[in-house]
Amino acid sequence: MSNVSYYTIEGLKKLKDELNQLRDVERPKASQAIAEARDKGDLSENAEYDAAKEAQGLLEMRISKMEEVVSNARVIDESQLDTSKALVHSLVKIKNTTNGSEMTYKLVAQSEADIKTGKISVESPIGKGLLGKKVGDTTEISVPNGTMKFEVLEIWRE
Repeated sequence: MSNVSYYTIEGLKKLKDELNQLRDVERPKASQAIAEARDKGDLSENAEYDAAKEAQGLLEMRISKMEEVVSNARVIDESQLDTSKALVHSLVKIKNTTNGSEMTYKLVAQSEADIKTGKISVESPIGKGLLGKKVGDTTEISVPNGTMKFEVLEIWRE
């Protein structure tokens, strides 16, 4: 089963650059580390060799996962998106109805999420709770602390 994820052009480029870094730089380094460890003698008692092989296995697994993500990635033309409801790549201004605080988030794919820059994953509890909502809608979202109630104030695109 494939999980299609939607990215901006910049987000997909960043993902591809990271994948190329892993393939073109990290993979040869891992192979070199194994070769150097192998040259140190008896492999049955060579912890350095075992560690290098394990690191290579983890790297290959990471490369494989990233290749799957890139192959299932789709670029969104943000100018064509409906701004009447919260979708992937929407900027959403919400108000916590309990304490009155207002926050603005951009709904993005999991790999683009960065709470420091206000980008939250559509797979996170808040992201899921906001998808499909319109201005004026109120939503209750279950978070680790309990349930929070938000009102959608604005929705727009960059």
